[in-house]
Amino acid sequence: MGTKVTPNQLTTARLATGLAAAAALAVGESPWQHLGGALFVLSMLLDRADGELARLTGTTSSWGHAYDLFADAASDLLIFAGLGVGLRDGAFGQWAVPMGFLAGVSVVAIYWLVIRIEALKGARAAEMPGFFGFDVDDAIVAVPVAVWLGWSEPLLAAAALGAPLFAVFFFFLFWRKLAAAQPEQRGKRP
Repeated sequence: MGTKVTPNQLTTARLATGLAAAAALAVGESPWQHLGGALFVLSMLLDRADGELARLTGTTSSWGHAYDLFADAASDLLIFAGLGVGLRDGAFGQWAVPMGFLAGVSVVAIYWLVIRIEALKGARAAEMPGFFGFDVDDAIVAVPVAVWLGWSEPLLAAAALGAPLFAVFFFFLFWRKLAAAQPEQRGKRP
């Protein structure tokens, strides 16, 4: 496949569109919110494209995978933070801002745990089983859909509660994988 575009360039574009989406949502007004949703859809498409391009061109790398995870975590943190800032004049008032950051930081914690599990058990070891063809991380598609439907406040409430709970669940999953790795490591000692 001959292209001058690299997977890391697509990852950078993913990060830039994620930042732009968050900035648009942070404005908190209707046309900007809809633009933010559209930009986030573009960001998610670029996220899928970078990995596909890497596989198709045989240019996968551990650095590229780490950069992709960083871009995913940063974009997801920013989108929830932007959502919270944009909703500061709504029903939650100023509480919307820390709610957005709590959801975003929780998502970053989940990404960090994924990286730690993969470091212990290998690539893809932290993947959760999908449901009806959807992966757990595909739930982020709810962000632009909820924004477009005018459900930003219920989305923020669900994310501020659900993301920390899922992070705690993922921490226990990590702890179990760490405990399971201990006997393997003890068996390797002379």
